Amino acid sequence: MEARPRKDGQTTYRYHPAGGRPINLGTDKIAAVRRVADMLGRTDDSGTIAHLWRQHVASPQWRNLAEGTRRSYTECSLPLLKVFGNVHASHIRPADVARYLRVERAESPSAANHEVALLSVLLRLAVELGLIDRNPCREVARNPTKRLRDAPEPAKLAAFLAWASKQQGQAVILSAMAEFAALTGNRRGEFLSLTWASVGDTEVRMRRSKQRGAEVWEAVSISPALADLLTRMRGFARDERLGYLFPNRQGNAYTDAGFKAMWAKLVRAAIQAGAIESPIRFHALRGYYATQHKAQRGALPDLHSDPGTTARTYDAAKVVKRGAL
Repeated sequence: MEARPRKDGQTTYRYHPAGGRPINLGTDKIAAVRRVADMLGRTDDSGTIAHLWRQHVASPQWRNLAEGTRRSYTECSLPLLKVFGNVHASHIRPADVARYLRVERAESPSAANHEVALLSVLLRLAVELGLIDRNPCREVARNPTKRLRDAPEPAKLAAFLAWASKQQGQAVILSAMAEFAALTGNRRGEFLSLTWASVGDTEVRMRRSKQRGAEVWEAVSISPALADLLTRMRGFARDERLGYLFPNRQGNAYTDAGFKAMWAKLVRAAIQAGAIESPIRFHALRGYYATQHKAQRGALPDLHSDPGTTARTYDAAKVVKRGAL
């Protein structure tokens, strides 16, 4: 391991493997020493969940994950490592996983399911490394959770959009985003950074998210209602050729965190103003689209490769119509 002083006063650390090119380790000495120890298999916490987490983050599989998945795993790692960080993989039993789900994280059963999913990924890595022979997470049932198949009633959504469209500033843009989601059924991650270059005369092209590495594009035909929305949005566009459809105050695309904060603020304001009585989850607009599509056209839209997944997840119809013989 080599330490190279820099002109700015910091020190860059490098590791020289035998017969190989130097590996840059950054400027954090402790992190550099730990990384070298990981590469040599000489860490004091070798085989622990904390060690497996560091190995997973440094792996090619981690780099291939979507940004949102990496962010979710990082958030899940915080409470998980507090409990299992110093525990060797071979010491974890199915009973320990069950206790984490039912006792340690009893107040957050849904979050606990996600955290154990990450633990399962790390223990699968332990299996591949020969540290354990089986993954104990696969032997424990997850916490039962109630699937949210809610969708706002048309009157409630119309009242919210009418109120939001009359507000000032970014409320109009957020209202348009909600209307776009209700008309197309797309996830917000699929159109937060959508530009006018993706809008044609007859269709809007968007890359479908959550495809596990496959690239799937959706071509959503432009209906009269969607055409009216796009016409209104062109009035706010700074650049109708390359600009974003739904820009923030600076003219850039919304980040996911920034959008969620602004949406929550807008919904609270709508409730305080009396426009609506209860909150509207933005993702519920996808369920609204699926439910209305089935009611108006007789079939669910193609939101998933498996139609059964669409029906189980998004069909929020409270009345099922069928004909008699």
